[in-house]
Amino acid sequence: MPILEGKTVIVTGSSRGIGRAIAIRLAKEGAQVVLCARTAETLRQVAEEIGTEKSAFVAVDLREPEACLRVVDVAMKTFGRLDIVVNNAGATRRGAFVNLTDKDWSDSFALKFFGAVRVTRAAWPHLKANGGSVVFISGAGGRTPGAEFAAGGAVNAALLSVTKALAEAGIRDGVRVNCVNPGSVRTDRLKMRLSSMMKQEGIDLAAAERKFVESSGVTRIGEPEDIASLVAFIVGPEGQFLHGSLIDIDGGATKTV
Repeated sequence: MPILEGKTVIVTGSSRGIGRAIAIRLAKEGAQVVLCARTAETLRQVAEEIGTEKSAFVAVDLREPEACLRVVDVAMKTFGRLDIVVNNAGATRRGAFVNLTDKDWSDSFALKFFGAVRVTRAAWPHLKANGGSVVFISGAGGRTPGAEFAAGGAVNAALLSVTKALAEAGIRDGVRVNCVNPGSVRTDRLKMRLSSMMKQEGIDLAAAERKFVESSGVTRIGEPEDIASLVAFIVGPEGQFLHGSLIDIDGGATKTV
């Protein structure tokens, strides 16, 4: 029997990239998946790939305070239960600290941090009832922020802290809470950085990837499916002893203890 048979999962930011890969993988493991992002058409495509009988989608902007309630409501009305929440939505602003405006900082926290907090808060009573699980997708910058990632590093670090705080509450309520820190993964944002490198240096994609890997000091560029496989392990039966864990999956990018 698939390891997540009968479970219902919300995956935010699931129209593309890491979120899409997580949603597809958890569906293959037997879960019923509620997809969430801002663009209905891309969500519909993912739902069709998974199978409409095993998926539902809701196009919302999680920066809006009431949007989280809609997502949880869709899960309960469609599938009658909620067992797992994967908070993946949200990109953060890059740039030199002196150039980051108040709006840049606010936007960085609005979706990735506050969106995740609201969805988790709305889902918590259902997760408590079912002995559920929460996974935050943070990022390597939460442990080792750089000069161009002041805002993103701060947001990711905040998610690490929330993970630890909720893990203590989860012991009482029977909800497991963990956090995954991806490094450089082949998403649209990384593809743009590689494309810029190709143009600036007059090299092809393969050469750009080799240079990126070497300069980053990592084993390779990650794939969305790498993150999806880890999440499937965490929320499945073999990951039951993981709780309050902050797990780096970054090809060796994080050098700190």
